[in-house]
Amino acid sequence: MMSESPQELDVLIIGGGVIGLCSAWYLQQRGYSVAIVDKGEIGQGSSAGNAGLIVPSHFVPLAAPGVVGQGLKWMFNPDSPFYIKPRANLDLIRWLWKFARASTQAHVERSMPLLLDMHLQSLALFEQLADENALDFGFEQNGVLMLYHSAVGEKECDELVEAAAHLDLQLGKLSAAAVSEKLPNLDLNIAGGAWLPQDAHLNPSRLIRVLSDGLKNAGVKIFTHTEVTELIVQNDQVAGVQTTKGGLFSREVVLAGGAWSANIARQLNLNIPLQAAKGYSLMAPSLAGKLNIPLLLAESKIALTPLQEGVRFAGTLEMAGIDLTINGRRVENIRRGASAYSPDLKISDQEMMNQKVWVGMRPLTPDGLPIIGRTSSFKNLTIATGHAMMGVSLAPITGKVVSEIIDGEKTSIRLDQLALERF
Repeated sequence: MMSESPQELDVLIIGGGVIGLCSAWYLQQRGYSVAIVDKGEIGQGSSAGNAGLIVPSHFVPLAAPGVVGQGLKWMFNPDSPFYIKPRANLDLIRWLWKFARASTQAHVERSMPLLLDMHLQSLALFEQLADENALDFGFEQNGVLMLYHSAVGEKECDELVEAAAHLDLQLGKLSAAAVSEKLPNLDLNIAGGAWLPQDAHLNPSRLIRVLSDGLKNAGVKIFTHTEVTELIVQNDQVAGVQTTKGGLFSREVVLAGGAWSANIARQLNLNIPLQAAKGYSLMAPSLAGKLNIPLLLAESKIALTPLQEGVRFAGTLEMAGIDLTINGRRVENIRRGASAYSPDLKISDQEMMNQKVWVGMRPLTPDGLPIIGRTSSFKNLTIATGHAMMGVSLAPITGKVVSEIIDGEKTSIRLDQLALERF
């Protein structure tokens, strides 16, 4: 049984993913006493097994012109990169309606500078964590290559390069021969690619481990397998929580529960419009050392990340509610999808037999932007969720901003576009 008095604890963070951990990191650096509660293991919701990419190149929000039409073509195809499981669900219908309304060119143009700024600030903070704080989480800034083998993929690359030029971001289109020079160990079957030199990558499971170890050493209390059963409200404040292991009380509360944030917030009559998007990842130990630059495969929407233990294959966007069951058909698409770009990029039958497929839920907002900030209903509640597939990339800046909000100082980014009330 655990219990903390309000005098003993400054900040309680609900959610032990990378957003919650980074929030705790910057809060404890400011001298706050912090506790984290998570219903499972730290980082297992969506953080530990993802592609681990830090992507300034991902400055275009998911809600963009053309996405709705493409999504309608894909949604009834279980083999597609973006699959919406047909179901009679009012929250999903409302989410899709808001998504369609947000998918405008005006929204994209407003959102791109903000997303780029957030990614670049996060990149600088990752560099600081690796250098000044001497944290070893496999951080490397070798850039990222986007590959394509069709006219559709080339059009996507062209649009990205053109948009980046307006934002003064370094992106360049490459011929197939130029791509081959950067990937000398692979026999490629491509038409060309795009070079994203400012992107970087890391080992997400190692990041989770070094952050949680560092937090524990700094006195942050981390409660795992501790599910929040009740949010305790006193007047206009969230005074604490009841959990499966007892009560915990705090002056400030941060809701960073990823895809589970909406369900938790309903206890406060707060409507957070999130949909859970399932993603998978697989490991190819046999490819260790064969790839030194992460790849983004334009048509198949698969990411390949070189890690010390091999190459991680990650992908798919499957909106089927909060459901952690593994769809073998979609896993097989990730396993085989990369081979269209190179016969060398494959996971053997033996490798598949020797591993457990990772599955995680990414929290999607209808406009493709995260939700970060206070609420008008509870003056001591800060929300930090809805980062979709960019949770790792945006985690440090989100954590820093959360600490700035709680400290009452000017935030490093403008929050008006990220407020819950925008919905």
